[in-house]
Amino acid sequence: MEVKKKSTGIYWLLFFISTAALLFAIFAHWEWLTLIIPFVTTFFVLAMDIV
Repeated sequence: MEVKKKSTGIYWLLFFISTAALLFAIFAHWEWLTLIIPFVTTFFVLAMDIV
């Protein structure tokens, strides 16, 4: 059986955007910065094609 390679470029882009948002939230002392962490971890897992 042939395994088809998935394109993960969009997930990498979203991972870097959410990481930048998390860093901005840390430096801006935003109270709700923990809401960004699930996006960072989810997009990282999808970009690495772990799931």
